[in-house]
Amino acid sequence: MALLQVSGISKKGKDSFVVKEISFSQQPLQKIAIAGETGSGKTTLLKMIAGLVQPDAGEIIFDNTNVIGPADKLLPGHPGIAYLSQHFELRNNYWVHELLSYANELPADQAAALYRVCQIEHLVDRRTDQLSGGEKQRIALARLLITSPKLLILDEPFSNLDAIHKRTIKSVIQDISEQLSITCIMVSHDPADILSWADHIIVMKDGAIIQEGAPESIYKQPVNEYCAGLFGNFTVIDSPLSASLFTLPGQTTHSKKALVRPEQILLSSSGLTSLSGTIQQINFFGSYYLLLVSVSHQQLLVKTYQQGFSVGDIVFLTIAANDIAYV
Repeated sequence: MALLQVSGISKKGKDSFVVKEISFSQQPLQKIAIAGETGSGKTTLLKMIAGLVQPDAGEIIFDNTNVIGPADKLLPGHPGIAYLSQHFELRNNYWVHELLSYANELPADQAAALYRVCQIEHLVDRRTDQLSGGEKQRIALARLLITSPKLLILDEPFSNLDAIHKRTIKSVIQDISEQLSITCIMVSHDPADILSWADHIIVMKDGAIIQEGAPESIYKQPVNEYCAGLFGNFTVIDSPLSASLFTLPGQTTHSKKALVRPEQILLSSSGLTSLSGTIQQINFFGSYYLLLVSVSHQQLLVKTYQQGFSVGDIVFLTIAANDIAYV
């Protein structure tokens, strides 16, 4: 049985729908990520699920109970659902252990275990004005978890964090699911955060769901260029190049545009199964290179771990038939 069932919820703005007829379900411990451009309705959707924003239509059932919006409830929110906003706040000049004790509903040993999961046990004897941004975020997260929620909603948890604190909070969020058995929904703009974490991805545009599925399916078979762009670089192959591409073994003609990711274009030796191109640009990303290759007057992005290329070099490319998406 689903832990969360969202059925046809909508929220109207001044001129159009902010969220329009959204429906999906979430099983216990299933990790759902929601992706979309700024203004696509992600945060509004999260707040309606948490009971912080009133839907204009539809129904939200959590743990067999209706989620009631603030128009019908004196104190917004729903028991068992915790919402961490990207704009969280902690009271200034408070001891961390004071803030945590005010919200604590757990025995001492369970609270201590939770602090270890959140990596804050060394922070409890500090004041809040002595914490970094990443440390404050983990304290805010622990304050929510100490109330023993069944569902944790994370709205852009990695925004405004440096690389070190981002790695820490990513580890904490993973441990929350695995060690504390708490179901999570997360919004993030970074495709690496979503693809490596989620069991199921929902893609939103203009308040509606336009694609959903497993991370690999969303990445490799996007329904359009918008969905493709949310999860990394890609190239749409134009008609003249498609004609050459479809002469390669395993390729068949198709009426839609062909879309490929940089790692799906492989460097090969010269031959009938390859297309030739000229390297226009080389970008180094530490563990790999991203080449801009000109082929038949079109530029393709090619990801490679090989070294020793120079601008102007002739290279040969091939693309497997099952690596091409059509949009």
